[in-house]
Amino acid sequence: QLQLVESGGGLVQAGGSLRLSCAASGLTLDSYAIGWFRQAPGKEREGISCISSSGDSTYYARSVRGRFTISRDNAKNTVYLQMNSLKPEDTAVYYCAAKDWVYYYCSYYGHEYDYWGQGTQVTVSS
Repeated sequence: QLQLVESGGGLVQAGGSLRLSCAASGLTLDSYAIGWFRQAPGKEREGISCISSSGDSTYYARSVRGRFTISRDNAKNTVYLQMNSLKPEDTAVYYCAAKDWVYYYCSYYGHEYDYWGQGTQVTVSS
């Protein structure tokens, strides 16, 4: 059973940076695509980024493109989300999710993922 744990969230001022980590245990992450999602109070969950198991394919939502970077270190069984130029509207609980698709594919649709972490809070003050 794959277990995911997010970390790295916190309180940051607008314009600042955070790096979120999604650490896996139970199984090796190298055959899993990983998606990052976020949900703000009163809003629907949003798929913001994903990376294929090979690392060759990535996706960014328009809202974060150019500011966020997803990467993976299979040796550490961890996927990262580097978040720069943070804005108050980035405030949300951030989740990572995993699914073992073909090596070149990932998805920004949350319902397609099998495993989820518990989430980490990101708060950006103005």
